[in-house]
Amino acid sequence: MKRQRLQQEVSDLGLVAAGAIPGALLRWHLELMADQAIGGLRGLVGADLLANLVGCLLIGALAAQPPRRARLFLWGGIGFCGSLTTFSSWILQLSRALQHGLALSAMVVLLVSLVGGLLLTALGYGLALRCLGPEPRP
Repeated sequence: MKRQRLQQEVSDLGLVAAGAIPGALLRWHLELMADQAIGGLRGLVGADLLANLVGCLLIGALAAQPPRRARLFLWGGIGFCGSLTTFSSWILQLSRALQHGLALSAMVVLLVSLVGGLLLTALGYGLALRCLGPEPRP
């Protein structure tokens, strides 16, 4: 019994790790592209905002999946979206913006991130439910 549980936990951990790697790589590439396109601090704040909002849309869609797709949520929701939408990176960029005297910009990014994130999570959830059809959910 304990061995079977351990095997399941290792399998689950593997799914999370397998999703985390591409999520982290996508976030890194977004930051590189934003830095080249916009330059400097503003590019990083923009990349964080984009990554967080896209991640919120995806996590909403993943949260709407039926319980039998729990492994998809481990891979996509916890692994991929968890790496794509990192809270610590977002807060660091907002702190840097404040240090550079960009308080208004930091506040706008903060509000857009929070309100936009909630709205996009709800949108992703609603779109996924619509695509999945009338299957019962808990």
